[in-house]
Amino acid sequence: MALEDIQALGLYTVNAIYGDTIIMPCPLEVPEGLMFGKWKYEMPNGSPVFIAFRSSTKKSVQYDDVPDYKDRLSLSENYTLSIKNARISDEKRFVCMLVTEDDVSEEPTIVKVFKQPSQPEILHQADLLETEKLQMLGECVARDSYPEGNVTWYKNGRILQPVEDVVVINLQKIVDRSTGLFTMTSSLQYMPTKEDADAKFSCIVTYYGPSGQKTIQSEPIVFDVHYPTEKVTIQVLSQSRTIKEGDNITLKCSGNGNPPPQEFLFYIPGETEGIRSSDTYVMTDVRRNATGEYKCSLTDKSMMDSTTITVHYLDLQLTPSGEVTKQIGEALPVSCTISSSRNATVFWIKDNTRMQTSPSFSSLQYQDAGNYVCETTLQEVEGLRKRQTLKLIVEGKPQIKMTKKTNTNKMSKTIICHVEGFPKPAVQWTVTGTGSIINKTEETKYVNGKFASKIIIAPEENVTLTCIAENELERTVTSMNVSAISIPEYDEPEDRTDDNSEKVNDQAKLIVGIVVGLLLVALVAGVVYWLYVKKSKPAVHSYFLNPPLNSNSTNLYPQSDAKGKSEKAAAQNFASLPRTASKHVDKDLGNIEENKKLEENNHKSET
Repeated sequence: MALEDIQALGLYTVNAIYGDTIIMPCPLEVPEGLMFGKWKYEMPNGSPVFIAFRSSTKKSVQYDDVPDYKDRLSLSENYTLSIKNARISDEKRFVCMLVTEDDVSEEPTIVKVFKQPSQPEILHQADLLETEKLQMLGECVARDSYPEGNVTWYKNGRILQPVEDVVVINLQKIVDRSTGLFTMTSSLQYMPTKEDADAKFSCIVTYYGPSGQKTIQSEPIVFDVHYPTEKVTIQVLSQSRTIKEGDNITLKCSGNGNPPPQEFLFYIPGETEGIRSSDTYVMTDVRRNATGEYKCSLTDKSMMDSTTITVHYLDLQLTPSGEVTKQIGEALPVSCTISSSRNATVFWIKDNTRMQTSPSFSSLQYQDAGNYVCETTLQEVEGLRKRQTLKLIVEGKPQIKMTKKTNTNKMSKTIICHVEGFPKPAVQWTVTGTGSIINKTEETKYVNGKFASKIIIAPEENVTLTCIAENELERTVTSMNVSAISIPEYDEPEDRTDDNSEKVNDQAKLIVGIVVGLLLVALVAGVVYWLYVKKSKPAVHSYFLNPPLNSNSTNLYPQSDAKGKSEKAAAQNFASLPRTASKHVDKDLGNIEENKKLEENNHKSET
């Protein structure tokens, strides 16, 4: 009799779990005058089998010798029957009997036993699945169930319904005769597709328990689905977006089949036959001729893919380059030629400073010397940069210009020797006639092939100073006459530096002209006044022009107490000086007239 039928009849039912204790209270109320009570169960043919007896008067319990229930029964005082270690065979109709002297009462109890199956397992799994082929995927097994359960297959959480030649499901239920428990086995035959590569297959067993219908699910299984390659793809593996000369290129060919192809044919520009290789092909230190179309295919040439590779390059040719030595004033054409795979950016650097324009030398100057760098980069190509250097040396023979000026204190004069030349000339000062060397000099900074050597003197008599400049190319000598401190003379302005001269405007030149004119007028007035004083006071001049004649040296730095010096000796020394001064001395007409007059006066004094 089915469980649903039992419930429909309204019979008292006891649900028990397999292996637990079955407890059956007697459904009858204990009457007065009860003599004893009994429990029995009914055989399938309806015949009774007594299993327990209890006397209400003697308080004794007796159990019938029934092998299935030996040592398993217990009857309480209220006639509740307990059966230990519930079995499937205990699922029977039991009857409680209460007997008095006048009546026998009976009430049946139905016992139902339930056993939850084990978690289903997918056994005999296929090693792999091939598309377009009906294969045994596996068997879902759920053991030791009571009552029997049902098995359902799922793919990705959805029920697999039987489809002819695509999904074939067979369910078998086997009962263990010794225990009465069922084992359900459901086999699944399946024809996979490419989309089943990552599909999760599982099975669920549905069974009945004391509280109703329940399910248990197996662990999901993913199968290796094999399918043929339908497409080939070629890739360029590179660390950067662009490829330049010297880089390494790795080509990777892949197919979308499973398992993927292990060998391919690679086609390189310039090669007629494919190169058999694994799924990668490596080219090292590529050159610009590697630019072109690359292909790969399956070994049977059935499928092919291609890609285009551009190997960027950048060439720079600097003419001239390296170390170049030229003479001042010469022309030097310079060119920086670029050849590249795309637009390049070119810039020049001189002595670590970026130039605004490219260098051009029609007449080389000392300031043009330096380290030049022509550098170029390729736009959007990381790391592609070229540069060449030109070390320009501008040589020149020493050029000298001497200037003099009376210092504002009127106690000394500054004589400056302006020198140009490269390599840097060595400068030496001497006093013409005596040959003595002046060591107390000052030099300005050597910039762009120019510098100045300066001395400060306070001569008591007229002297001629010589500036000697010498480098590896030539030795240049220039002299200048310098009057005594007491004798006025034209002062020559110092040369300005190139930077300063560029800043002099027309207004400054006008002011300098006015000042020079005023100085000339003052000088003429001074000479006229001096001649007047000389004629009016001969005795005074005779004193200065006739000192003792025992001195041979020239005193450029006199002391207030100097003795043995005379203007006569100074005049004689001055007269004996050679007249080989430079063009600056020849232009100094005021000094020449002054020297002639000094010689005439000396001659008259001696007479």
